[in-house]
Amino acid sequence: MNAIAQRLGWGLHAAGARLRHPLAPLPDRRHLWAWLNAVFNKVDHERILEAGPDRAASEWLLRCGAHVRYRDSDRWQQDYNGLPTGTRDRYRIEAINATDSCIMETGFDYLDGLQHVQQIHLERCVYIGDSTLERLSRTDSLVASLHDLRVVSCGNVSDLGVISLQGLRNLQTLLLRDLPAVKNKDSTLETLQKSLPACVITVDLP
Repeated sequence: MNAIAQRLGWGLHAAGARLRHPLAPLPDRRHLWAWLNAVFNKVDHERILEAGPDRAASEWLLRCGAHVRYRDSDRWQQDYNGLPTGTRDRYRIEAINATDSCIMETGFDYLDGLQHVQQIHLERCVYIGDSTLERLSRTDSLVASLHDLRVVSCGNVSDLGVISLQGLRNLQTLLLRDLPAVKNKDSTLETLQKSLPACVITVDLP
């Protein structure tokens, strides 16, 4: 089952729940995808407690079209239905590739319990903006573990969002590419370099 079919399946499940409750109307066609994406990002705190943070975060990320890679594995997990089973401590997320995904800041509570994430790739993420990067940069577990961050072709990220990344004090590499809302790239880069002197920052901005 491909990613679109998986996401539609989750959306139809949620729509069915709405149909059983007539006081909660379905959105019109124009807003359907935005509504479905909001459903995919709804945080289930009970699921986090039940399955553990890594499993719950894996489910959220794959629902939204992202991929994850676990510690001690070279394989990217792309299929929601193929998520590995086993004890809750067996699979720890080490890398996240959110290219073309619908992840939103509202779902970032799923990241709070992740202790082993070293790499995050955000590319063409239409819901990623300044406040999202700020939220990422104040997630204590990610501040401690994250070494490599790539932010590419995210049109809602401006200078403010980029500067907020200075909170990720353990970054070793940072890639910033094709961020048209960043207007003062020289001063923004200078601020980052002063705050993250040990980080290799690669910039390719218009």
